[in-house]
Amino acid sequence: MDTQIPKQRRIVVGVDGSSTSKAALAWAVREAVRTGALVEAVTAYYWYPMPIKDIDFKSVAQDVLADAIREAVSLDGPVEIMSKVVEGNAARALLDAAATADLLVVGSRGRGGFTEALLGSVAQHCVHHSACPVVVVRASQVSRD
Repeated sequence: MDTQIPKQRRIVVGVDGSSTSKAALAWAVREAVRTGALVEAVTAYYWYPMPIKDIDFKSVAQDVLADAIREAVSLDGPVEIMSKVVEGNAARALLDAAATADLLVVGSRGRGGFTEALLGSVAQHCVHHSACPVVVVRASQVSRD
């Protein structure tokens, strides 16, 4: 008789404090409640080696992530959310975190079309390079209250 414990599903979601990333986190939380998955909320920041007076970029990123998680948890009830703050490129941080995940969720700025082709985006990069399925929450899906 096989007594292996099933691996818990894991949803990675990118959070940068924008309304679309908060909507992506809320979507991921709802999906986690539905499936019993763990949510790993990831934010990335750059530390700029120039004289910017008394700014702790990591602390700011942690605060942005904590605020977004508080908002998302109050929406849907009990779900396990882990937070991860990474120094570096956002797309790389998300792809690394999602390498062994079941799902990656990202928000889209909604630029679309030719502009996005020229400028690129974290969402577009993740869609093309992720090892797992990717859900993109579009700006048009965010409530405009």
